[in-house]
Amino acid sequence: MLLQARAVENQAFVIAPNQCGVHERGMETYGNSLILDPWGEVLVQAPEEEEGLFTAELDLASQKSLQERMPVLNHRRLS
Repeated sequence: MLLQARAVENQAFVIAPNQCGVHERGMETYGNSLILDPWGEVLVQAPEEEEGLFTAELDLASQKSLQERMPVLNHRRLS
């Protein structure tokens, strides 16, 4: 959910790779890598604990259109 918020507030695609398996000292991770569109919609979610290469088509024209219709990034104030 937090990654979806980052995608929406930045009007950007978010690619969130994650590792899976049991690592040194017994640490276990669960995968579930994601690719999200600028609306926070999940384009790809890797199956839990599955290694592999996962891809998605990124509609850059749609992203540009969104940024033109809702120019929220123009209203940022950096400290």
